[in-house]
Amino acid sequence: MGRTLPSITQAFLHEQQSLTRFRRALRREDQRALDDLLADARQHLAASAYASHLLPFEVMLLAMLVEEHKRVLHLEIELELLRREARLSPDAEPERRLSVED
Repeated sequence: MGRTLPSITQAFLHEQQSLTRFRRALRREDQRALDDLLADARQHLAASAYASHLLPFEVMLLAMLVEEHKRVLHLEIELELLRREARLSPDAEPERRLSVED
């Protein structure tokens, strides 16, 4: 009988488990950031199943990048809306705020 490949979920869990010691060595805030990235990768398990030519860790990294890029795009849109509300052009320098010393 032929050998079967582990499911993408099993591969993901294996990769996540292999990061346990690395995660433990991180500071608490970095552990949370890594956990968020891994959660982002988990959202793309269905799509990851179609990327059979890639290594599971490569797929995880790509899924993390997709989520991070979505956040960047969202923030760029939000920034543009704030600029429009403030009636600033995209190249305008922010106004200098007066401090107590001024």
